[in-house]
Amino acid sequence: MALSRVLITTEDFNLADEVAVLRANDSRVGAVCTFTGTVRDRNMAPTLATACAALPPEGAELARGGPSLRSSAQQGEVLSMELEHYPGMTEKAIEAMIDEAMVRFDIFGVRVIHRVGLLQPLDQVVMVAVTSAHRGESFKACEFLMDYLKTQAPFWKKEQTPEGARWVDARVSDDAALAKWGIQATNG
Repeated sequence: MALSRVLITTEDFNLADEVAVLRANDSRVGAVCTFTGTVRDRNMAPTLATACAALPPEGAELARGGPSLRSSAQQGEVLSMELEHYPGMTEKAIEAMIDEAMVRFDIFGVRVIHRVGLLQPLDQVVMVAVTSAHRGESFKACEFLMDYLKTQAPFWKKEQTPEGARWVDARVSDDAALAKWGIQATNG
């Protein structure tokens, strides 16, 4: 039985296991490129180096209301993230992305796992693994698929913050990343 190329799940995944199955019994594979995305832990207090970088240059005076460790740590605080999707539609869209990658790049296999449901800081969210004969094709295909996933896959992300819940909008930088592949983002 062949490994499905797309898995949408609430369960965590093991990167080593996924790569082992993807490359099993394929003697053509000379390269495997993977990307694993996680929920950023923006709640952590900054390191000393980060805190020092936020301070004004030597000799400058720190005005009232200037940078502080506390304000830096609270900026962008996310308590949890919830991902939603349309079952069936999401898998179909990702399969089409993979088909496009197979046409564009000289690759052998692809596995995309995307988690949905309630996730906590540091949880794994997404994995893209690509096999090929040489690393260049795997790297390019992996980057292409992530750029496509970030902008075109039908997922909706809601973050819980101390101020309440907020839906996360598409970013201009993600659309620009997709544009470098000659694809216009279809986000409104």
